[in-house]
Amino acid sequence: MYDNNPTIPKVIDESKQGEVLMMDTLKGSTKSFYIESYGCQMNFSDSEIVASILAKEGYGPTRNVQESDLILINTCSIREKAEQTVRKRLTEFNKIKQQKPETLIGVLGCMAERLKAKFLEEEKLVDLVVGPDAYRDIPNLIAQADEGVKGINVLLSREETYADIAPLRLQSNGVSAFISIMRGCDNMCSFCVVPFTRGRERSRDPFTIVSEARDLFDKGFKEVTLLGQNVDSYKWQNPETEEWVNFAQLLEMVALVDPNLRVRFSTSHPKDITDDVLYMIRDYKNICKYIHLPVQSGNSRILKLMNRTYDREWYIAKVDRIYEIVPDCAISSDMISGFCSETEEEHKDTLSIMKHAKYSMSYMFFYSERPGTLAARKYEDDIPEEIKKRRLQEIVDLQMEIAHEHNKQDIGKTFEVLIEGDSKRSDKDFKGRNSQNKVVIFPKIEGLKVGDYTNVQINSVTRATLLGEIV
Repeated sequence: MYDNNPTIPKVIDESKQGEVLMMDTLKGSTKSFYIESYGCQMNFSDSEIVASILAKEGYGPTRNVQESDLILINTCSIREKAEQTVRKRLTEFNKIKQQKPETLIGVLGCMAERLKAKFLEEEKLVDLVVGPDAYRDIPNLIAQADEGVKGINVLLSREETYADIAPLRLQSNGVSAFISIMRGCDNMCSFCVVPFTRGRERSRDPFTIVSEARDLFDKGFKEVTLLGQNVDSYKWQNPETEEWVNFAQLLEMVALVDPNLRVRFSTSHPKDITDDVLYMIRDYKNICKYIHLPVQSGNSRILKLMNRTYDREWYIAKVDRIYEIVPDCAISSDMISGFCSETEEEHKDTLSIMKHAKYSMSYMFFYSERPGTLAARKYEDDIPEEIKKRRLQEIVDLQMEIAHEHNKQDIGKTFEVLIEGDSKRSDKDFKGRNSQNKVVIFPKIEGLKVGDYTNVQINSVTRATLLGEIV
């Protein structure tokens, strides 16, 4: 599961239980559903779309899985441990079903598409299996399951974007929200299952995106994050004028909703991020100075095996260009240790590119072969796990050093911070984020509340946070 605190190095641990996205049951609901989400923010965003569809059918969300009429688990296939965790949770949910046979259990998302037959026929753990492009069909599948027929729809679509569905914001802090701007992925990275589980790229109508952003702002939200597997490849053609809208133009459209609405985006593929995007970040104060730019490996041969379509020198030049146009930008990354045939020297190339890029944080994995991917078909997973883990630990240790140094450079600076809530350690302190996506902790003062902007001077730092006071 992805940790949502982006200021410290991340080793992804799918053994943790998925996040339960819930709020109090909606008024007027006659039935209740419970949903757990695993994996990337796209999955969490999808769960909010599913919640909206279910709300129209009279279902309200609940935190109590024991009392729910419908139990859903939104799954991730990017790592083997994630799938193992989901199976374990389904076994636990089936114990509830034994006590309450009318309860329906459903699997959504990437695992649903990849393991449909296994869930329904071999393991018989679920009543519904719904792929990422079939959420509109959930009411029909529920009706089938109520009649004793297993409900399944995992068809991928070339058009579905759910543009007309207003997500039901679950467990929202009322400050930040996600907006899905596109679905699917056309980048066939050899290690990745996403193109097979989420289909080809298709982009939402930009006017529906702007409308959703404006509606969120009118409801008091102060920050939106534009989501996609590769947001920089966003492109939409107006059917009437035949003119195209690219990602840089979309960024500007959302930024113009209101100067007090912060705009973030994730994730960027290095090959697609353009100078036009960087100029938008530079020129609009409310477009955050933060780019998630996964490198995966610092070695050109390994990058070629991964089918990343760039080499080490090209990526370094892209990082340099970002810092040239947006000097105060923070860059984060993804890295994989122990990819097929990786040598010690090639591993050291990853360490050296980290030092050059000066990542503010990273998501860090060791390689896990995924069935059906190009790497699984073409390459031998030949690096022993103990070596993968040792290399990963070296990456983690270095990232912690870099992140700490990155934070130290902020001492004495003043940042505009969006207040998100109370600090975890003390209700006498607020926590918020600056434009660079770093968590800032500072003492409360009278008159400020969650959702306000305030200027905070940084006095000290840890590896994870900036500590300061209002000025």
